[in-house]
Amino acid sequence: MEVYASDGTKVGTVDHMDGPDRFKLAKSTSPDGQHHFVPLSWVDHVDRHVHLNRTLAEMRNS
Repeated sequence: MEVYASDGTKVGTVDHMDGPDRFKLAKSTSPDGQHHFVPLSWVDHVDRHVHLNRTLAEMRNS
């Protein structure tokens, strides 16, 4: 599934769950070619995509 920040920016695609409280983004969809982890507490809702409750800037500062 594609993942979008609250400002509408696509931040990547879910690779898989990594434990009970976070998921890993696929490195192939990351601008820096690295895996990134997203805590489930950042998820606002899921429909056809995963929507986060943080902007891209907020994610980078966390």
